[in-house]
Amino acid sequence: MGIIAWILIGLLAGFVAKALMPGKDPGGVVITMLIGIAGGLLGGFLGKVIFGVHSIDGFFDLSTWIAAIIGSVILLAVYRLVTCNKRHHSHA
Repeated sequence: MGIIAWILIGLLAGFVAKALMPGKDPGGVVITMLIGIAGGLLGGFLGKVIFGVHSIDGFFDLSTWIAAIIGSVILLAVYRLVTCNKRHHSHA
């Protein structure tokens, strides 16, 4: 798949991840979109390494979307943990 397809998948996966994990995120929409793009790549990588599945077969394959969404949820959770810890330490 081309880079434009990955960006589109990442943007949509970031939107789905945000819907699955509602709440206020520092950074807003732009950060969520970037997390989605990176999460899509992470999900594809993890699917291949952990399960031996080539999860980036094509734009319309369900495995591609599932991998991208899972990767986006993971990165969004990590982002929240990191930014939450920074906010609590800076106000202490």
